[in-house]
Amino acid sequence: MRFRTLQLAAAVACALLASAVVQGAEAERPRTISVSGQGEVQAEPDRAVLSLGVESRKLKMEEARAEVTKTVEAVMKLTRDLKIDPKYVRTTRINVQPEYNWDNNARERNLIGYFVSRQVEIELRDLEKLGQLLEKSIDLGVNQLGDPRLDSSKRKDLEREALAKAVADAKLNAEAVAKAAGARLGAPRTISASSGFVPPPMPMMKVQMARAEAADGAAGTYQSGQMGFNGTVQVEYDLIPNSP
Repeated sequence: MRFRTLQLAAAVACALLASAVVQGAEAERPRTISVSGQGEVQAEPDRAVLSLGVESRKLKMEEARAEVTKTVEAVMKLTRDLKIDPKYVRTTRINVQPEYNWDNNARERNLIGYFVSRQVEIELRDLEKLGQLLEKSIDLGVNQLGDPRLDSSKRKDLEREALAKAVADAKLNAEAVAKAAGARLGAPRTISASSGFVPPPMPMMKVQMARAEAADGAAGTYQSGQMGFNGTVQVEYDLIPNSP
């Protein structure tokens, strides 16, 4: 009986000790507040990446390839005439695909011609030349025109500026919550951040539309609009109770 009494006393002591440890841990646990912040900076793009495609379908492969090669060479000359640095101009390898149709009666396929394509990719550092480049490329025979991918040479700096605004926004949010809770804000404990940019809206640059704009003189008045550079942060601050 005495041994069981000792066991019970030991169990009670352990329970009290565990409870004290838990209470101590809770007392030492820091009070924190976690908030998010947003920041945005607007800026005009100063560069664009264009993909100018040339496609041809002919009965003879040599004819299709010659047509594509002629147009690509003319586009390359255009880039030189516009004084675009050659290191920002790249041509892809020529693509040749035979095309067939299926003869159900003979149960065989017949060669009907060849499809040949090639692309010229240009990183344009002077957007004043964008309208002229698009217009004259269409005139030279470019028949596949992708939307210009707009960007800024100052993108990293602009994203950092947006992140700084996001941190300031997070602090204001945290101060407002702390004040409402009857406390004040301490130092930040952890910060996680992400940034990016949103290009200005671009219409679909179909060849037919580009030709119509060129005929109306719209290419010469091309405007890119502004890009939005954004930053998002998640910050955890110490929360300090106000003195009673």
